[in-house]
Amino acid sequence: MTNLVTGATGTVGRQVVAELLRRGLPVRALTRDPATADFPAGVEVVRGDLTEPESLAAALEGVTGLHLITFGGPYFTPLESGPRILELAREAGVRRITVLHGGGPTPLEDAVRGSGGTFAWTVVMPVEFMANALEWADGIRTDDRVREPFTGRLSAMVHEADIGAVVAVTLTEDGHAGQEYVVTGPEALTLKDKTEALAAARGREIRLEELTEEEAVAQWREGGMPQDVIDFLLEVYGNTPLAGRTVSGSVEKVTGRPARTFTQWAEEHADAFRV
Repeated sequence: MTNLVTGATGTVGRQVVAELLRRGLPVRALTRDPATADFPAGVEVVRGDLTEPESLAAALEGVTGLHLITFGGPYFTPLESGPRILELAREAGVRRITVLHGGGPTPLEDAVRGSGGTFAWTVVMPVEFMANALEWADGIRTDDRVREPFTGRLSAMVHEADIGAVVAVTLTEDGHAGQEYVVTGPEALTLKDKTEALAAARGREIRLEELTEEEAVAQWREGGMPQDVIDFLLEVYGNTPLAGRTVSGSVEKVTGRPARTFTQWAEEHADAFRV
């Protein structure tokens, strides 16, 4: 009853691996470079690349549960290899599949949804990750400052460990086939709320500076961000979808416990924001 986690070294993938391990379930982690993966004892680490489906054949042996991401390469390039990955999964005897939704329609997710009754599949659709706040760490450490556009925007951001927990449950327990879970935290927060929580956790004030759209675009371009990602951020920050700012309750519904707060996340990661 082995579970294969793809994207295992990513923000969510590591949490899926950790939660399966915590539950005492066999877990196999897929990575391009096992030598640098750095997983705890008890995790079987295997080599594979979702952009090269044939590399998954050996990794899928004996697997009953498969967690998939929908992108490969930098800046969330959608994978085109979904049909072949699913063919290999069917041949291997995979019964359950979870898909981490990548923010929009993707060929791999479409292939899973169109697989009929071949697999018991579940789509996990997280909103903004609390871990995204780590992007502010350098500015906070060096200048006690966060510089962002649309500072009044609301986000029901979710702790990455809660995403991992939802995936682990739906990947290993009955009752979730054909479901789509929008996964959020327990509250909708503004940037002011977030910076205040980080300031309290680190024990030092943080200034929030609002950028114009033009200033934000210049900052993102300077950091090497491609135009399509910039356009996406302007849209979701300037006009956050209702699902991204509405508490869903999915974490408690699926796992049986309340979602973690951003205050908890800030306390766990306070050292990243201290000099």
